[in-house]
Amino acid sequence: MEYTIDPQRFWHDPYPDLAVMQALASVVYVPQLDAALITRRADVFVQEKRVDIFSSRQPEGLMTRLMGENMMRQDGPAHQAERKQIFPSLSPRTVMQVWRLEFERATQAVIDGLQDKQEFDLVRDFAMPVSGAALVAITGLRQMTPAQMDQVSQAMIDGCANYRGDPSVERACHVATAQIDAHIASMLQKVTVNPDMSVLSVLRQGGQPLANIQANIKLVISGGQNEPRDAIAGTAAAVLMHPDARAYLGQSGAWGQAFMEYVRWMSPIGMSPRQISGDCTVLGYDFKQNDRVFFMFGAANRDSSVFEVPDMYDLNRDTGPAIPFGAGPHFCAGAAASRVLIAEVALPKLFAGFPDLELTEAVRWGGWAFRGPLSVQVRRGG
Repeated sequence: MEYTIDPQRFWHDPYPDLAVMQALASVVYVPQLDAALITRRADVFVQEKRVDIFSSRQPEGLMTRLMGENMMRQDGPAHQAERKQIFPSLSPRTVMQVWRLEFERATQAVIDGLQDKQEFDLVRDFAMPVSGAALVAITGLRQMTPAQMDQVSQAMIDGCANYRGDPSVERACHVATAQIDAHIASMLQKVTVNPDMSVLSVLRQGGQPLANIQANIKLVISGGQNEPRDAIAGTAAAVLMHPDARAYLGQSGAWGQAFMEYVRWMSPIGMSPRQISGDCTVLGYDFKQNDRVFFMFGAANRDSSVFEVPDMYDLNRDTGPAIPFGAGPHFCAGAAASRVLIAEVALPKLFAGFPDLELTEAVRWGGWAFRGPLSVQVRRGG
């Protein structure tokens, strides 16, 4: 089954096309992306685990070419070994005992800096510096500013989604990765002499070669800046767009539910690319070796056979079936850090510090591989 998209329209809002694909077949080939898309929740949940067929190893893939071969582009023992080495830095215990305090300090500093502003953008002025400061601490690249962290992350995200081959996007990605390598080089000796729980230090202590350290820190940055930034601003926007949700949260403080419903509804990580390991037939589709496949988390999280009225943001929804962080061995290693930063620190502090926030214009969203609000313009009421 083949389905044609308008790439620009798909970037602005992929959900109408994804709903059509879900209704058409289990697997749909999209020529504009040169990929077969798997969109149904049940299929994504099962097939993503079959790494013997749907391989994460993509030697010629965009992420590998631009950022190096990180643990996300490995399967089996190689993936597990590197995941085990990075785990001490991102474990739930480390997040609570080490990073939470840094998250709280950084968030409060940003809120304090906004006190004199009547209007601001939740993406640029709140979520970006909060997630950037958190990532500076977690990675160990202490000489980077939150704004620099955001810039290099965005350049890599754009590069990894550059399926149309725009040379300017690729050049910007190379500049960003070179900047990250320079910051790693400047901090490596310091964390060797004085080890801590940062990703850089933990990977150094684990004995990873420099190339692996560089590739895996770039992975952490590419996944640890844009997605928390977009989820912080996006969840806040969703709450401001839904007065009933805001009233409920004011009484319950259920920010964890608000966050989980947002990442189901808008899926900051929209998809995961894979490569077919050999000729096979799966879900009635004939694959050839090296075919490109996208597991569409964004579509799976709005599957109407699983979620009632899936296009609605609903805090009463059971989000258990949602798979915003993946479903297989490549489940997001930073999920615990994201939950604490977003649901336990950033959002509660934002709405406690500015209880009378209101939107000043409609929120615009963008992206399909990675998706979030382009801006969330607000003003303080009263």
